[in-house]
Amino acid sequence: MAVYQKSFRVPTRGHADVVDITRHVERIVAESKIRAGIVNISGKGSTLGITTIEYEPGAVADLQRALETIAPSDADYAHNQRWGDDNGYAHLRSALMGTARSYPLRDGRLELGTWQQVVLCDFDNRPREREVTVTVVGE
Repeated sequence: MAVYQKSFRVPTRGHADVVDITRHVERIVAESKIRAGIVNISGKGSTLGITTIEYEPGAVADLQRALETIAPSDADYAHNQRWGDDNGYAHLRSALMGTARSYPLRDGRLELGTWQQVVLCDFDNRPREREVTVTVVGE
């Protein structure tokens, strides 16, 4: 059993910015030389999410609209009252989506569907530079 781990940083615009990170993840998977196993992708922070989507403008806009419906950015959040940073919605969206995902690795490749890309969603109310750690476990 082998473990390979590496991190990368990605700039975001905040405000439900959706960034395709598939190529970064695939590069790390290739560097690992691991042929079969599991790939875990974990974003560092409590105002971001990691998921997959067909990364095209319509699907991204639909995701952003759904998140605004589920956790509106202009709603009253107890977090905002306590900290005054007006990003309670970002923490809620992150908790609902999750900050990490795992996918199978087969024949040295991340097992994704034809139209499936790995994305980082930055829910915070300002631009950020986000850190993502990729862990490849297998043989």
